[in-house]
Amino acid sequence: MSDTFSAQGLPSAPLPEARSWFARAEAWLDDRGKGAWIAAMVLGFILFWPIGLALLAYMIWSKRMFNSSCSSRRKTRSSSRSSGNSAFDAYKADTLRRLEEEQHAFEAFLQRLRDAKDKAEFDQFMDDRARPTRTEGDSASA
Repeated sequence: MSDTFSAQGLPSAPLPEARSWFARAEAWLDDRGKGAWIAAMVLGFILFWPIGLALLAYMIWSKRMFNSSCSSRRKTRSSSRSSGNSAFDAYKADTLRRLEEEQHAFEAFLQRLRDAKDKAEFDQFMDDRARPTRTEGDSASA
């Protein structure tokens, strides 16, 4: 790593990585979430429709339209930061762990409900399907 020096010969902060305007704009929109991307696309359609169309195509191509990649990156960054208070950080970690366990338990509960509903609907279908067969069989034997 090379050190950078100011004109006075004093050490200065390292130069920021040179990024294109497109990469900076993309990072800025990602920091603000999917709503910012949609607003930029609508604004692009209002100003000049090919710009909006290009943004829409880019959002679909980069999976920003159907994926929560913007917000999930932001959540990971904010949840992993330390507040500097170890008691609070321990409480936060414990609470997040407990909430994740509750979420998994709730999702398992919902899956059991869906399975029970599917089974009930299937049993009802099989009963309805068997009923006309019984009535046809009864009338044929008489």
